[in-house]
Amino acid sequence: MLSACGDSKPQDTAAAPAPAPTGENPPAIEAPAPMDYAQASSWLCRPDQPDACEQVATATVVAADGKLTKDDFKPAADPAIDCFYVYPTVSRDQTANADSNIGPEEQEIARQQIARFGSVCRIYAPVYRQVTLSALRKMLAGEDPGSNREMAYADVKAAWQRYIDHDNQGRGVVLIGHDQGAGLLTRLIAAEIDGKAPSERLVSAILPGTGVEVSSTGSVGGSFDSIPQCRTATDTACVIAWSSFRANQPPPSDSLFGKAQTDGNRVACANPAELDGSGTLKPLMPAGPILLDELAPPPPWAGDAAGIDTPFVSLPGLLSARCIDRGGFSYLAITVNADPADPRTDTINGDVVIDGKVQPQWGLHLIDMHLAMGNLVDIVKHQGEAWLKAKPGSALPPEFHKPQ
Repeated sequence: MLSACGDSKPQDTAAAPAPAPTGENPPAIEAPAPMDYAQASSWLCRPDQPDACEQVATATVVAADGKLTKDDFKPAADPAIDCFYVYPTVSRDQTANADSNIGPEEQEIARQQIARFGSVCRIYAPVYRQVTLSALRKMLAGEDPGSNREMAYADVKAAWQRYIDHDNQGRGVVLIGHDQGAGLLTRLIAAEIDGKAPSERLVSAILPGTGVEVSSTGSVGGSFDSIPQCRTATDTACVIAWSSFRANQPPPSDSLFGKAQTDGNRVACANPAELDGSGTLKPLMPAGPILLDELAPPPPWAGDAAGIDTPFVSLPGLLSARCIDRGGFSYLAITVNADPADPRTDTINGDVVIDGKVQPQWGLHLIDMHLAMGNLVDIVKHQGEAWLKAKPGSALPPEFHKPQ
């Protein structure tokens, strides 16, 4: 999930060649032919086939007193809206761009970042030939990784067009991506949705861990001409974006996230806990590792951690957040409301750690979405309800009348 793409305002040229946008476009690279999304094998998740988004995604709730209970999460049988998801940088292929095969890393990131949305939307997630972790490491070392970003974008664009032409059928859709996936969706939205017919189907876009920009004088302008930031959980046709850092470790001067690359803009920051009105984050943390070698092992979640046998843990009340706009950086500041006297963990993992050292310029990038997963699912539910209410002649389906 290390970042490999993050345009501030995507154009029809190649994406920025660094984890955070540089403000300069490299020479254009000819886009290759995209993958064939008429083939079922080109999709990581689709509602009409068994796939990675149908993995077990239950959670153990760890209360402040250490008590463990299991939730009863299950996908909805027939959700009324769709989610179009583009996963982050996870490919362990040793080539500069990933191949078209689904590996265990793509399977697991689907479980971690999108499976829980199955309770509120049908999920479409294309396989795409992304810039790999191997290429990213070369890039960060100052080497030429030889990757083709146009290949990744061509795939995502083709998958989106296939979805619109053959699957959408006028339904509302939420676009969801993180890191490289969020960067590619930012570009796609600017080029193919903003101010065009598909914008009528846009429920919202959730794009953490990239450089979505807004005008410093308002919420519109920057990456998108007419798509504002979401202000409440019932706003639609809007964007939710942030990059997270620990409250006591704000972005350093060489931070990869949080600073706009265009004069007059700032990086968007939306606090999911404020959007849904709860005031507190509802994290859903992996009970085990988050895929990458660069991540420190997770802490024991509670004194009775041996009783956790679900893929996720839920930690009500442990985390809080607020958006900070300071020193040219806009970011989501995460506070751990630790109580050393109780049996629950007093810390969370999520930092990039290389050779035993935390890399502060990444912040909590690896867990941007995990930190607010419960909030985000709730927000999508409410946004879907609002979009359906506003659609002429639309009646709300039964799942939108169930108690929260």
